[in-house]
Amino acid sequence: MKTVKISLNSIDKVKTFVNDVTKFDTDFDLVSGRYVIDAKSIMGIFSLDLSKPIDLNIHGEDNLEEILTTLKPYIVD
Repeated sequence: MKTVKISLNSIDKVKTFVNDVTKFDTDFDLVSGRYVIDAKSIMGIFSLDLSKPIDLNIHGEDNLEEILTTLKPYIVD
């Protein structure tokens, strides 16, 4: 499992993020405090506090480099 911090601070970013992660057959979780949400669920994402960066857990090692390249616009350093 790999964890990165991401920022989804606009509605358009959330829409494109969900479209991007849905392309992969890997499981993704968003973790904000004690809440864990399926990153492929647009409704779940909107239930989180998106004003600050949140953790994205990427489960599985297959295509990890491709996944990280695709998600680069959302990753916060």
